[in-house]
Amino acid sequence: MSTQDLHNDICKESIFSSIYQKHSKDLHDFLYYKFGEQFNPNDKAQDAFVKLWENCKKVTPAKARSFLFTVANNMVLNDIKHQKVVLRYRKDSPKSYTNENPEFLMEKEQYLQSYQKALGKLSEEQRVAFTMSKIEGKKQQEIADMLGVTKKVVEYRIYSAFNILKEEIKGFKIK
Repeated sequence: MSTQDLHNDICKESIFSSIYQKHSKDLHDFLYYKFGEQFNPNDKAQDAFVKLWENCKKVTPAKARSFLFTVANNMVLNDIKHQKVVLRYRKDSPKSYTNENPEFLMEKEQYLQSYQKALGKLSEEQRVAFTMSKIEGKKQQEIADMLGVTKKVVEYRIYSAFNILKEEIKGFKIK
């Protein structure tokens, strides 16, 4: 067996293991920042690695990262579609009770709605870079490495996202 064949065979446990070690955290973080915790990013990342193992003869090590991110992203998008169908047919919504001031609750709801609306106006690239930076506290170079872009591109995405959010939300500030 030539050395080239060795590098093209992900089915070898040691190579698969090294791919897992290299990409599992980044894949989880990508899913978490893009879709949130409600879509079980850890499970989706694991499922993507199962699919990679099932297709190990077809995927080269050079294409493994792309394969994993594409498969995981598609899994979450399928879950989102499924949840929309479920919500469409749900008849009763649960009642929630609280002891908080109704005015506070109304303001909180309005702020969350304007925040979600403003986030919706961001491009996917801006939203991902912004949430990775401001919510998780990742450094710009880390984000650049994860997304496969330069640090300057990440800086611009965060800066432009911040400006859009400032325009859309009254009193929006970030520390």
